[in-house]
Amino acid sequence: MKELQILVADDHELLRRGVQEVLHSQRGWRVVAHAVNGREAVEKAILFKPHVAVIDISMPQLDGFEVTRLIRTQIPKTKVVVLTSYESDRIVQRALDAGAHGFLLKSDLAECLVKAVRSVSQGNLYLTPRVSEIVLEGLLKPQGQLPQADPGRNQTTPRESEIVRLLAQGKTNKEIAMLLGIAVRTVETHRSKIMLKLGLHSVVELIHYAVRNGIITERGG
Repeated sequence: MKELQILVADDHELLRRGVQEVLHSQRGWRVVAHAVNGREAVEKAILFKPHVAVIDISMPQLDGFEVTRLIRTQIPKTKVVVLTSYESDRIVQRALDAGAHGFLLKSDLAECLVKAVRSVSQGNLYLTPRVSEIVLEGLLKPQGQLPQADPGRNQTTPRESEIVRLLAQGKTNKEIAMLLGIAVRTVETHRSKIMLKLGLHSVVELIHYAVRNGIITERGG
């Protein structure tokens, strides 16, 4: 198996070391570089071209949003997992808009970090259940009006609706395949068709669609 190379960027040494330790514990994974500020993160990403970059949002010189944008522009093959302590739907959306493939809270368990890195390295998007809840809560705030569904837009089939619901809950393609008893490749095919059919481009848009069409509720069910 090809070695998975990872960059870790965080200005807090203890947390950075902790993240590196968790990642190093996985067979076939190696942290090839670390950075203590945003500018260094971009420079080392360009130099080492890691498969995955784990980036803190709050860093000196360049914040995680700008780092993510620059990495995705300069090294498109590098997948970015954003890490933060801030529980805000706006921050999640900004990170995904910048090109992040995964989003974690620093309060999430170490196993979530492993799942996130593994998932994005396989080409999937990854949100922990708590992050999905945060996005959902933001969409359902009383002061915000959800856009009405376009009556002319193609509607999903029952199977597609089920996959949309699971994706909006932060499930990976593999987890959905296991839950539905179908092949991972089948899930990937459904997912691509759904995004194309509905004109969606991000997980946030998919969750938004699922809420306004009653596929998921405030509790994510």
